[in-house]
Amino acid sequence: MSTPRHGDAAPITIRLADPADAEAVMDIYNVEVLQHTSTMDLVPRTLDQQKEWLADRSGAFAAVVAVIDVDGVDTVVGFASLSPFKPRHAYSTTVENSVYVSRDHAGLGIGRTLMDHLIDLARTSGFHSIIAHIEASSTSSRALHLSCGFEVVGVQREVGRKFGKWLDVAVYQLML
Repeated sequence: MSTPRHGDAAPITIRLADPADAEAVMDIYNVEVLQHTSTMDLVPRTLDQQKEWLADRSGAFAAVVAVIDVDGVDTVVGFASLSPFKPRHAYSTTVENSVYVSRDHAGLGIGRTLMDHLIDLARTSGFHSIIAHIEASSTSSRALHLSCGFEVVGVQREVGRKFGKWLDVAVYQLML
């Protein structure tokens, strides 16, 4: 668990996600599913699906949440995880990252705090690289990854279709 502080903002606590976080994580994720292109999912998660997703995360592939005090209540305002990059064993030293922050709490350093935690987790778990697939028009996610040392290693053209538009996906990589 870490508790960095960014400027005058409330302290951000990063901790392992637990089943009680499922609804908050689902709410953050489903906004992205329904209104944005930061995920290629088209169908919102149910609470049971979100609980199952959290239950499947452990060890180096655990999900973490960012918590801040909002009016005296600890509130989940973001989440992140590392996932296996590909199922074939030769890829086992590479992971893929996911980072989501509540739109109501953007710009407070939460994404960077989550990303720093994931990078540390990947290093201490012995991984060699992290891959990120980012919808190409997402300037904030692209900037976050670049600020953390990721490099663009390619662009996949029109591989997703959402909201009636073809979407490109930029591939970013960080060598650990």
